[in-house]
Amino acid sequence: MVFVVPRAVLATDPASELSRKWILDGNSELQINVSAPTQGSGSQINIQVTNSSNALILHWGGIPYGKKSWVLPSCRPDGTKLYKNRALRSPFSKSGSDSFLKIEINDPQIEAIEFLIFDEAQNKWFKDNGDNFRVQLVRKDKQSSVVSVPEDLVQIQAYLRWERKGKQLYTPEKEKEEYEAARAELLDEMVRGASVEEIRARLTKSDQKDETKESNVLESKSKIPDDLIQTQAFIRWEKAGKPNYSPDKQLKEFEEARQELQAELDKGTSLDEIRKKIVKGDIQTKVSKQLEKKSYFSVERIKRKEWDFMQLLNKFSTESVKEKVSVPPEYPTTVELFLNGKEEQDGGSILNKSVFKIGDREFRVTVTKSSGQTKIYLATDLKGPLSLHWALSRKAGEWMAPPQSSMPQGSVSLDKACETQFAESCSGEPPCQVQSLEIEIGEESFAGMPFVLLSGGNWIKNNGSDFYIDFSVGSKKGSADGKGTAKALLDKIAAMESEAQKSFMHRFNIATDLLEWAKDAGELGLAGIFVWMRFMATRQLIWNKNYNVKPREISKAQDRLTDLLQNIYISYPQYREILRMILSTVGRGGEGDVGQRIRDEILVIQRNNDCGGMMEEWHQKLHNNTSPDDVVICQALIDYLKSDLDINAYWKTLNSNGITKERLLSYDRGIHSEPNFRRDQKDGLLRDLEHYMRTLKAVHSGADLESAITKCLGYRDEGQGFMVGVQINPIPGLPSGFPELLQFILNHVEDKNVEPLLEGLLEAREQLRPQLLKSRDRLKDLLFLDIALDSMVRTATERGYEELNNAAPEKIMYFISLVLENVALSLDNNEDLVYCLKGWNHALRMSRSRDDHWALFAKSVLDRTRLALSSKAELYHQVLQPSAEYLGSLLRVDQWAVEIFTEEIIRAGSAASLSQLLSRLDPVLRKTANLGSWQIISPVETSGYVAVVDELLSVQNKSYGQPTILIAKSVRGEEEIPDGAVAVLTPDMPDVLSHVSVRARNSKVFFATCFDPNILSDLQSKEGKLLSLKPTSADVVYSEVKEGELLMTSSSNMKEDGSSASITLVRKQFCGRYAISSEEFTSEMVGAKSRNIAYLKGKVPSWVGIPTSVALPFGVFEKVLSDSSNQAVADALQLLKKRLGEGEFSALGEIRKTVLQLAAPPQLVQELKSNMQKSSMPWPGDEREQRWDQAWMAIKKVWASKWNERAYFSTRKVKLDHEYLCMAVLVQEIINADYAFVIHTTNPSSGDSSEIYTEVVKGLGETLVGAYPGRALSFVCKKTDLNSPKLLGYPSKPIGLFIRRSIIFRSDSNGEDLEGYAGAGLYDSVPMDEEEKVVLDYSSDPLITDGNYRHSILSNIARAGSAIEELYGSPQDIEGVVRDGKIYVVQTRPQM
Repeated sequence: MVFVVPRAVLATDPASELSRKWILDGNSELQINVSAPTQGSGSQINIQVTNSSNALILHWGGIPYGKKSWVLPSCRPDGTKLYKNRALRSPFSKSGSDSFLKIEINDPQIEAIEFLIFDEAQNKWFKDNGDNFRVQLVRKDKQSSVVSVPEDLVQIQAYLRWERKGKQLYTPEKEKEEYEAARAELLDEMVRGASVEEIRARLTKSDQKDETKESNVLESKSKIPDDLIQTQAFIRWEKAGKPNYSPDKQLKEFEEARQELQAELDKGTSLDEIRKKIVKGDIQTKVSKQLEKKSYFSVERIKRKEWDFMQLLNKFSTESVKEKVSVPPEYPTTVELFLNGKEEQDGGSILNKSVFKIGDREFRVTVTKSSGQTKIYLATDLKGPLSLHWALSRKAGEWMAPPQSSMPQGSVSLDKACETQFAESCSGEPPCQVQSLEIEIGEESFAGMPFVLLSGGNWIKNNGSDFYIDFSVGSKKGSADGKGTAKALLDKIAAMESEAQKSFMHRFNIATDLLEWAKDAGELGLAGIFVWMRFMATRQLIWNKNYNVKPREISKAQDRLTDLLQNIYISYPQYREILRMILSTVGRGGEGDVGQRIRDEILVIQRNNDCGGMMEEWHQKLHNNTSPDDVVICQALIDYLKSDLDINAYWKTLNSNGITKERLLSYDRGIHSEPNFRRDQKDGLLRDLEHYMRTLKAVHSGADLESAITKCLGYRDEGQGFMVGVQINPIPGLPSGFPELLQFILNHVEDKNVEPLLEGLLEAREQLRPQLLKSRDRLKDLLFLDIALDSMVRTATERGYEELNNAAPEKIMYFISLVLENVALSLDNNEDLVYCLKGWNHALRMSRSRDDHWALFAKSVLDRTRLALSSKAELYHQVLQPSAEYLGSLLRVDQWAVEIFTEEIIRAGSAASLSQLLSRLDPVLRKTANLGSWQIISPVETSGYVAVVDELLSVQNKSYGQPTILIAKSVRGEEEIPDGAVAVLTPDMPDVLSHVSVRARNSKVFFATCFDPNILSDLQSKEGKLLSLKPTSADVVYSEVKEGELLMTSSSNMKEDGSSASITLVRKQFCGRYAISSEEFTSEMVGAKSRNIAYLKGKVPSWVGIPTSVALPFGVFEKVLSDSSNQAVADALQLLKKRLGEGEFSALGEIRKTVLQLAAPPQLVQELKSNMQKSSMPWPGDEREQRWDQAWMAIKKVWASKWNERAYFSTRKVKLDHEYLCMAVLVQEIINADYAFVIHTTNPSSGDSSEIYTEVVKGLGETLVGAYPGRALSFVCKKTDLNSPKLLGYPSKPIGLFIRRSIIFRSDSNGEDLEGYAGAGLYDSVPMDEEEKVVLDYSSDPLITDGNYRHSILSNIARAGSAIEELYGSPQDIEGVVRDGKIYVVQTRPQM
């Protein structure tokens, strides 16, 4: 299939007369330079496509002088292939994000080349405004004549081009572009040998004709009345999409309208005939309104109110995603209990569970698989003798005789089938009769089992068809166990599906009956209902099966369902988002008359317009069972009539909405015929069908915008003949001016310039929001209106992409803010999105005020917005996908529909549009802020084989046998670098000072973030290949290398034994003290962390605070463990350590749990209390005994972290004796920080020792060094100018950690800060109290918004770092906090 992108835009390069540029797609640009032939070579054509995919092909040929057909040049680039002997296809070469191709033409008869570009990866063709691209060659022998073209000739040529193109209205930029294109055309003529005189003669001849024509027009201009010109201009403006015109453009439009009318007069049309043709309906009223505004062609804009975005906040307590109520509200049937017992006995995985209703009885089938054997259990409560007439199949619809080994005893073999008698069994209390049968099939690959039942000489079928049981369903992902779903509810839905298939009335009534159960089951219950309704709405389930139901009955059932959804919406605000999603899949419904009119009106239409054939077939379908398909059929008929009875228009509308000929035939009352209307029926049918569409949409299209607005504003339809009348009253109590606002939206819903429409839609949603938060009459009508407005924002945004192609960044940011506001209005727990919205508004203010940092700040908001969208997508996947997989398996939904279920939900919303807008803006911001395509965290030149993984976490304990460049989609920040990895590249954004970043630098592993998706895609495409990576100051140069050129990396990761010979641990002994003060810290008693903080006290400048500290020294853990009160714990640990030594790594978690069972010896409690009080630190036990219990648990968690997986495997890698690792505990009072920071006094990214690098986060520092998404604020500062910090990036972390006044217990082992081993950060520091996670609002943070405050804080942090480095005489890794503007340092260590 060929996709033609929007037309390429031609521009010229002022530096070269024979250079060209075209905008291809988004950020992709085609650049061509043509150079004249030189001695011994032909014309050179250099073609470059920027930001391209990896698989571009040039489809091309040469154009001989005076001819139009292609010839095939003899000189061809490497890799060129012949295409059908008519064209050449040459592959581009890829370098970085761009593609290149060089062509040499030495055939003297060729004057130009023509070409198309084909993107094989995307199956997309690029053309020049629908035509071939054409590039003129420069011939050496003609160059001397190509000097210049007289400007008067260029002007005439440009005018002729304008005429040829239909006298389009050009922007100033386009006018300039066209002028230069005219010059290029004349230059091409001169290159081909034409003289200036010849060109002048040709042009002035045609110009004289035009002058004559124009003079005639001028003579007759005065004949046309102004009101007709105004009307024609208004019609032109509406057709153009109501764009904004400047006053000059308005005058040009009037002139164009006058010329169009003059052309009609010239053809002999009279003024009266023109007036009748263009003055129709209310157009004169519209024109007069525009004239009153003295703004003939400017789009009217609503004035938006100043909304407080904090009022959008929806914040509910986060509940774990699990089913609240798993017990169904009704007892299982006898047959269900019987088969449940069989399932338990079988123990195999469930492939299929099906339930069929046979009158008032049920027939159930369960299929299991275990050890390659498939078993089918059938059971029913039908009375009387019963036989199963069955077969097996390898594909649906096939009947194959089962093998003898699969036939139960007593079976009778028939032609292509088998007959088996059911046996009676007893089940339940009191016992009830159940007829059952078991069939066991071997390992043969059968797809399913067709069957029918024979009872009392009567055949029993499944609604006229064979029953069929699919064996393959359960093998599909997630279908077997139903984990993460409201399983009991989904089982019930599956059991009721055969009943639901009868009609929409049945389905909606069943859904209503199940809603209370779903609501009680919580979010997963409602998710199950949504998945079921979505499968219905997307035609994955049968809509109607041999059941005649009146439209009014469907309408009434819809009404019941939507009324109950409305009531739950009010009573359970935490579920509003999922309830809106359910409503979006269901029509509005309506008691009585509206539904009945579906039947009545089609009869009136037929009678009024004398219709038979297809209309009679549709009438029969509507009477039997109306459905949402009828809205599409009606629209297809309208489009057929509007296209002057072009049957292709009918089928185009049907097919684009998923309705095929086969589907039309599949209805119980099939539609076999095509419409075949007479021309005299056209006007009447068009009028009646457009009227009928409103009735259809009133029932089926709850989220249709026009229908939803009409329902809210009210309307009246009179009865006609036997047809009932309908009156819908306006909804009372709406905000003042709201109806006018809705009318504005309807008037502009198809505008090409979508910005005013988006503003109107958002204003309407903001004004509507308070009405949706309270119980009121006709709430569901307002909900359907809000859903329709939400949907239109997405539609309008997608229509506005072209408008943004050459837009300034501010306009794209404004669009982003509008769409983000729309997303926030639709979602629960939207706090992060609301703060992103405030961030975008702050970025816009910075941009308008020409703040130097606006692009840098906007980039941080963009990154945070992406994180928020990603988080929401993950939540949708967690809540919805398991239900889609389990229910999809039970209902035999197409696997492709199940697999993309959540993806399609996300793509259908405006969040997907928002994501596309962010992708448009990202490269613009990076370029403006000089951020480049890379952030290099650990600069190391290296080579290795490319391996692509989803998460670094999933391979951190893997050992690669060859140098490996890992491309990891996700890097959280606290992972280990796997053995054998020489580089890690990621699109993720770990902090430069996160644990994984420090590990990479210490291990001499190249580590970088790639911001450019094209570069990343190119790297991923090289999986398995050997690449070399070379970092520069702002980029990464990569290329494929041969096996023999593999660089010998110095990475310790490639050394089998690391540096084990030089790294040893010395076992520390208990010193006889359970607790010591900071004055007593020595290397025999505590680690470097404690000693360094004690050393700083009194030596740093007075304006730098150092927290008071005490410690539990080395050996205290071992002493506590040996206490008689902990004998049982010691014994348990001994056994667990033995298992661990034998390679049973699951014992690590059990060891940590066991350590937490230790009891505190009284002497430890007393000594710690005494030392803390002497040091003026608060003693937890003074508050209450429970507080000491919290403190003691925190101490034990620090000790237990000796056995966390990351630390344990890290010591094993370097062959450290884990038993020798001893843990002291540093005890400090927590400073309730405004900000936390980490300083590296030598820039870790560049190795520049003259520059301090720092990262700052809001709240506690755990979000900086732990696995918290987003980036910290970062800056550098020259040590020679500590008063001039340079901001590198604003923060994008959505979460900050805050804590009450408390105590923190920090790990301080003898395994940290060993030379050659990065042990820091492996063990846990545990606060006595839990931190509170707070969603951050940077738009009100003075560090972000107040430049003077930021300068002061950052300068002081840099000064503190410089002072501490001077004190130690070596580069330092420093952690600290800021509280009320004061700097505190909580620890320092040598920078690794």
